[in-house]
Amino acid sequence: MQNNQLKHQLLWEKIVLNNKDGFLDLYKELYYKLVNHGIKMCNDADLAAEAVDDVFVYIWDKRATLSRVENVEAYLITSIRRRILRLLNKKKKADIALKNSFTLNDWFDEGYESFIIQMQTDELLKKRLKIALDKLTYRQKQLIYLKFFEENSYEEIAQKTNQTIKTAYNTIYDALKILRKFLKK
Repeated sequence: MQNNQLKHQLLWEKIVLNNKDGFLDLYKELYYKLVNHGIKMCNDADLAAEAVDDVFVYIWDKRATLSRVENVEAYLITSIRRRILRLLNKKKKADIALKNSFTLNDWFDEGYESFIIQMQTDELLKKRLKIALDKLTYRQKQLIYLKFFEENSYEEIAQKTNQTIKTAYNTIYDALKILRKFLKK
């Protein structure tokens, strides 16, 4: 246990010194363990993985201002717990906002305040869609664009992207699964 703690401290020090390899090594070393801690806390693997990624992105962004940490793993577990709580709180607020959304007819019946609430809800939905789209690979985004914005057939998409029709279909299918998953939350 002592060796791991020392190893993690050395990797942490490398991160502070702007060493990308040290960062990647620490990430690889602790990723699954941290995700498992997150899953135990929130019972949601995707949320736990997002929290771990967010914490590591934060660490890399703030590497120049990081202070020395005695127990890196404990520090990261605490950071991930805090991040999960923030994500759960944000998700709860988003769910409440979506449940309280109005139809177009309600805008006119309820007046200006309801219209503003609906506009804010639409903005939230747009943000969720952007987050969902950010989860797609470049190729998935490209094929979604060709299929739904340019209204190309699978044959046309396959021809334009130099791939088989089946590959184009499967790529779009996988992208839609990802979008559904993130828009359901």
